[in-house]
Amino acid sequence: MQYGKLTFVQNLQSLNAGLGDSAVSIGSFDGVHLGHQAVLRELLQQAKSDGLSSVAMTFEPQPREYFNESLAPARLMRLREKVEVLSSLGIDRIVCLKFNRVLRALSAQEFIIRVLVEGLQVKYLIVGDDFRFGCDRSGDFSMLHDFGKANGFSVKNTDTFESNGERISSTLVRRIVNEGDFPRAAELLGRPFEIKGRVVHGQKLGRKLGFPTANLNINRLRAPLSGVYAVLVKTESETFEGAANIGIRPTIGDLVRPLLEVHIFNFEQDIYGSFLRVEFLHKIRDELKFCDLGSLATRIQLDMHQIQQWFMTKR
Repeated sequence: MQYGKLTFVQNLQSLNAGLGDSAVSIGSFDGVHLGHQAVLRELLQQAKSDGLSSVAMTFEPQPREYFNESLAPARLMRLREKVEVLSSLGIDRIVCLKFNRVLRALSAQEFIIRVLVEGLQVKYLIVGDDFRFGCDRSGDFSMLHDFGKANGFSVKNTDTFESNGERISSTLVRRIVNEGDFPRAAELLGRPFEIKGRVVHGQKLGRKLGFPTANLNINRLRAPLSGVYAVLVKTESETFEGAANIGIRPTIGDLVRPLLEVHIFNFEQDIYGSFLRVEFLHKIRDELKFCDLGSLATRIQLDMHQIQQWFMTKR
């Protein structure tokens, strides 16, 4: 299936991207951080030099989610957001392979032949030197390198990119985001850390407590952060200051997957169904469980005051 630059491949028979010979990078690209961006710039340069189409290939779900979703790392971004950022970098095509039992059962050699050689017509491949593929992770960089020599494509391993002495990785970005160090996260991402989503109807509990919220379904098992934050809320045309809670609402006890609830200051528009971007600026506290709704309302009032005071110090 084709969605703009995204090709979502349900089965290997429909893999051929229709772009001719290609330069390919494979990864989760979660967050599309500065390390990813450096690799993709190199990919684009090589593609331009050799007259190839540039392809970023990823999987949905991520392999670690397929095998054990509860233990997989929290996503920094959803597929839609990932495609937006990858497209903005100038990649010709983002190929998303559905990770299922068929793909999982491919031997390493079958993966190379059916996915890379026949499907993507790869001529240049750039992957991490720790990249593993094929059934039971039996394929590695050395195998790719040797197979490439025999089948007319070159393979390069990605360089390590560091910031302040630390290797830039999605794992590092997740830790920084979870710690609430959003200026540092923005440095590693090359842009502010945001969560995006569509406003959905909820229980109107915030309105009952005196603080109406826009509820954003973030469509993931776990969020990369939780708690109460000062945020900027961005519509298609405007930006507003606000307060956000992201988590499972332990006082209410009605959620399994996290929900992002945003109170926008001095705002009364009807935005149900709208798509919002929420930029996280400053952490106020962790998500807490209160003994009753009255105690929760009292604490929310304090949170709002603290957030408004924080914004005042930044003006």
